[in-house]
Amino acid sequence: MPKVLFAANVSLFFSKFLFPLADHFRRKGWQVDGAAPDATKWPPNPEHFDRLFDIKWSRNPLDPKNLLLGLREIQQLVEREGYDIVHVHTPVPAFIARLALREVRYKTGTKLIYTAHGFHFHPAGNPLSNAIFLNLERLAGRWTDHLVVMNREDEAAARQYHIVPPGRLHYMPGIGLDLSRYTAEAVPQREVEAVRAELGLTPDQPLFSVVAEFIPRKRHQDALEAFARLAHPTARLALAGSGRLEPELRALVRKLGLEERVLFLGWRQDVPAIIKASLATLLPTQQEGLPRSVMESLCLGVPVIGTNIRGVHELLHNDCGFLLPVGDVAAITSAMRWVLEHPAEAKAMGRKGCERMKAYDIRNILHLHEQLYAKALGKNSERSPNPEASHA
Repeated sequence: MPKVLFAANVSLFFSKFLFPLADHFRRKGWQVDGAAPDATKWPPNPEHFDRLFDIKWSRNPLDPKNLLLGLREIQQLVEREGYDIVHVHTPVPAFIARLALREVRYKTGTKLIYTAHGFHFHPAGNPLSNAIFLNLERLAGRWTDHLVVMNREDEAAARQYHIVPPGRLHYMPGIGLDLSRYTAEAVPQREVEAVRAELGLTPDQPLFSVVAEFIPRKRHQDALEAFARLAHPTARLALAGSGRLEPELRALVRKLGLEERVLFLGWRQDVPAIIKASLATLLPTQQEGLPRSVMESLCLGVPVIGTNIRGVHELLHNDCGFLLPVGDVAAITSAMRWVLEHPAEAKAMGRKGCERMKAYDIRNILHLHEQLYAKALGKNSERSPNPEASHA
C-alpha cells in the first residue's frame, strides 16, 4: 500500500483545499496521512485521513519553533513512517519540511513534492523580501523532487530562476474545484433566498461579498473603504471568513459608520449560496496563487471585482471580471457602482467567466495528481549518495 503525507501550515487548509485529494487517493488504496498544527483537533479532518499528526510549526517565517520543533518533528515522522510521498503545501512548512528531509528522503526513498500556492516573491512585492524568498526557493529547490505551480506567471518564474530542473516542474490549474457544487441545480434558489433572509435583505436589496481569510494580504480594508464611498444606503457588504484581523476590521467598520451595512458572517459552509446571493464578489488582494473564491464566483456566473495581480489576472482577463490596481479604493467603488447600474452587463460578464472554469474541474486536477504521483513513484528505486546531485 503506497503512503502519502500531506503537510500544511494550518488545519483549515486541509478542508479548504486537500480533502478531495485525500479522499481520492484513499479510495484508490493509498494510506493518506495529514500533518499540521492542531491537525488532530480540527473536527472534519478524521473523516478524510487515515492518521493525523500535530506539527509545531507556523506560517510566520520568523517563528523560532519552525526550526526548533517543526524541523525535528517532521524529520522523525517521515523516518519512522517511511512515506512514499510527502506532499507539502504553503511556503514556510514547505521550506522547513524540505530542509528537514534533504537527506532523509535518500535513505527512505521518499519523494518530496511541493505545491506552491503563489511564490512569496512576485512583481508587486518588496525588493528585499522578494530577494530573500527567491533565494530560499532556489535553495529548497535542491531538495525538491517535483515542484507544482498553479499559475503561468509562477511557472515562468520557476523556469527563469531555475528553481528546479525543467523535468521536475509541473503546471496544474489550481488545486481543483468541484464544479458540480457550483451550478444552478446544486445551489437552488431556495438556499439563496434563505441566506438573504438570514442577512435581513429584501428581494431587491443589493449585496456584495468578500470570501477571504482576515489576513493582511487580502486587504479587506480596501473593500470597506470603497463600500463606504459607494453612498448607496440599501446596499450591503458581507464578509465571509475569519482570522486575526477581525477586531481591527470591526473597528474600521465602526469608524466608517457602516455597522448597519457590513455583515460579518464568520466561517461558512454555504459559500456557494452566499456568492449566488451577491451582485458581485470582491477580492482586493495583493498576493495570490490562484484564488479559489474567484473561481467559485465565476462558476456561479457572479462577476468578480479583483486586483490585477498574478493568478487573479489569469482568471479574469478578457472581460471575465474587473482587474484593478492594488490599493485603488476609488476604482473599487467605481466598479461596484457600475455593477449596480448595469446589472445585465454584469451578469453577462459573470457568464463569460463561467465558461472558462472547465479546465479547473477537480476531476482534471485529480487526474494530473495521479500522473504526478506515478512519475514520482517510478523513480523510487533511484538513490543518490549526494543530496545535491539531482540539482546539478
